Amino acid sequence: MKNIIRRLELVFLGILMVLSSFHNIAKAAEVTTDGVFRVGMEVNYAPFNWTQVDDKNGGYPISNSPGEYANGYDVAMAKKIADGLGLKLEILKIEWDGLIPALQSGKIDGIIAGMSPTEERKKEIDFSTNYYSSDLVIVVKKNSPFEKAKSISDFKKAKISAQLNTFHYEVIDQIEGVDKQDPLDSFSTLILNTKTGKIDGYVSERPGALSATTADKDLTFVEFEEGGKFNTSAEDTSIAVGLRKQTPLTDKVNKVLEGIGEDEREKIMEEKVLLQTESGDDAKTGFWTDVKDIWSEYKLLFLKGIGVTLALAIVATTIGFFIGLIVAVIRSLRVKKENKLSYILKKLVDFILAAYVEIFRGTPMMVQAILIFYGIPYLFDIETNAMVTAFVVVSINTGAYLSEVVRGGINSVDPGQMEGCKALGMTHGQAMRHVIIPQAVRNIIPSIGNELVVNLKDTAVLSVISVTELFFVSRSVSGTTNKYFQTYIIILVIYFIITFSMTRLIRFLEYRLFKVKNFKIESVTGGGN
Repeated sequence: MKNIIRRLELVFLGILMVLSSFHNIAKAAEVTTDGVFRVGMEVNYAPFNWTQVDDKNGGYPISNSPGEYANGYDVAMAKKIADGLGLKLEILKIEWDGLIPALQSGKIDGIIAGMSPTEERKKEIDFSTNYYSSDLVIVVKKNSPFEKAKSISDFKKAKISAQLNTFHYEVIDQIEGVDKQDPLDSFSTLILNTKTGKIDGYVSERPGALSATTADKDLTFVEFEEGGKFNTSAEDTSIAVGLRKQTPLTDKVNKVLEGIGEDEREKIMEEKVLLQTESGDDAKTGFWTDVKDIWSEYKLLFLKGIGVTLALAIVATTIGFFIGLIVAVIRSLRVKKENKLSYILKKLVDFILAAYVEIFRGTPMMVQAILIFYGIPYLFDIETNAMVTAFVVVSINTGAYLSEVVRGGINSVDPGQMEGCKALGMTHGQAMRHVIIPQAVRNIIPSIGNELVVNLKDTAVLSVISVTELFFVSRSVSGTTNKYFQTYIIILVIYFIITFSMTRLIRFLEYRLFKVKNFKIESVTGGGN
C-alpha cells in the first residue's frame, strides 16, 4: 500500500512539473498584450515606496486599493520604465512574501520594490541591470549601547534581526558572537521591535535607514568605517527589477535603464528622501495627538478596511454555515448495506467530505489563500481575483469548521425526536428540515457567533494576497508614518468595536430564537384528541 501511495505521489509531482514547465514557457513568451506594465511593490518601505492618500508630490494611484497612492524612489523609476516601454503603468500593492509568487503567476509583470538580485532569487526569477546601489547599515535605538559602534564587530552579543527572505538576514552571520534573532516580516515590524527593545537593531540599506530615523527621532543608524563593514557583493547591495524567467521584457527594461544616468538616479533618491525628511520635521507632539492626526488623515482608508473586513466576515460566515449544514446533513445520512450501490456511493461521498473537512481544518488559511490565488494562475493560467479568492477561502474554511459544529448540534438533539417523526409518518428529509435542524441550529448559535468573531480577526491573513482589509491598511499607514503604537491603538479600538457589536448582535438573535415556538415533540404515543 505504501509503495502504491508513493508511486501516486511521484506521478502527481511529475504532472505538476510538466504543467509548470509548459506554463513557464508560455509566460516567458509574453511581454504585455494590453498595453499595461503591471508592477508590484509593498508600498510600505520608505523612501523606496510608501502609501499616501492623495497624488501630491508624484503620488500614483494603486490599482488594487482605490483611494491609496504610491510614492517613492521605486514609483519614480517605475514611471520612467513604463514610459520607456511605451506602456501604461499600473501599481499593485502586494506583501513582500507575495511579490515573487505574483510575478511567477502572471499577476504582475515586474517587481520594483527595493529587491536585491541575490543568487537564491535568481533561481526563481530574472533581474534587470541595477537601478540603485547602497551600503548596509544597522538601525538602533538612540542612546543604546551600540549607538557609537564603528565596526560590525562592536555588535557582539547584540540582538540583531532583518527582514524575512532578504540577504540582510544572511549577513548577520558575519558578526562574531551576535545574538541572531528570528527574521521579521516587514521593516515596520523591525522598527517596532527596535523601539520596544525586543531587538537591539536591524540591518537595512542606508536610504531606508535614513527615512526611518528621520520619521522617528527615537532611532538612529550606524555606518561602518572601512574594514569594519559587512562583506557583500555588488549584487547584494544593488537593487534591480524582478522579471519572469526568460521574458523579452528583461532586455527592454535594461535598455530603458541605460538611458537613466547615475546623477539622475541620485537626484530622484535625494528628492524622495527629502519628502520624508520634510514630513518628519514637525515638532514632537503628544501620543494622543498623533493618534488623532493619523485618524484624521487616513480615516477613509481605515473605513474602507472596515468595510472589506465586515463584508468578508459576514458573507463568508453565512456561506460557510450553509456549506457546513449541507456537509453535516449528508454525513448524517444512513444507508443500509443491503443496497450495495447506494452504500458504496455514500461511503465515497463520506470520504470526500471527511477529506475536505480535515484538509481545510488542518491547514492555515494563509496557505490556502496563497495556493488558490497564485497557484491556479501559475499552473493552469486561469485568472484569479483577490476578493473572490478571499470570499472562497474564508467560506470553505468556515464551512469545514462549522460542519463539525452542525454535526454536533444534530447529535445533541434527542434521538427520540427522529423516532417520533418517523412514527408520525415523516420522511428522513422532512424530519431533518422541520424538527431536527431547527433545534440543532438554535443550539449552535453561540458557536456560529464565535466563528464570525474569529473570521473578523482572521481576515488579516488575507493581506498576503493583497486584500485591502483592515489589518492590511494599518500596515500601510504604520509603515508610512512610522508611528506604530499610535496606528495599532486605532486598529485595536476598531477591532474591539466591531467584535463587541457582532457579539451583541448574535446574542440578540439567540434570544429572539429562544422565544420562538418550541420545536420539541413532547409525546408520540398514547391517547389524544
